[in-house]
Amino acid sequence: MADPYDRRTTVISRTVTRVVVPIILVTSIALLLQGHNLPGGGFIGAVLTATAFVLVYVVFGMDFLQSRVLDVSADEDEYHDLVSGYRWVFGAGLALAVASGLVPTVLGAPFLTQGVLFLEHLPLYGELEVASALAFDLGVYFTVVGGLLTILGEVGNE
Repeated sequence: MADPYDRRTTVISRTVTRVVVPIILVTSIALLLQGHNLPGGGFIGAVLTATAFVLVYVVFGMDFLQSRVLDVSADEDEYHDLVSGYRWVFGAGLALAVASGLVPTVLGAPFLTQGVLFLEHLPLYGELEVASALAFDLGVYFTVVGGLLTILGEVGNE
């Protein structure tokens, strides 16, 4: 029996998408995590994550994205729950980004002052540097992913 999600694309595009999407997602996480020390960060990582979702949507369709990737049924009410979930991710990311900037002011430092914590004697890593800028990058990441997926969901439903 033919898969209903293979309706309008070629085998090549479906195969390339299945190979490329995990690579895009791993690259986006790598860019997110190196953002406070090297070029990259929350914005570019989020754009890459949204690009992976857009690629799945274009090749397989919104129904596939909802039912197979995000595990949500394609009913009309479920669609609104999905978009409201994207909006919740947007709001949570915005709150995290603002909170990460306000915490230093509560502690008497200027807005968005960065602090660094060195974790030592870790298995496999030895020493790990954790900067407070990572919280801001995570907030930006969730804000951009939530915003772009909301747009994708709204436009894709049209």
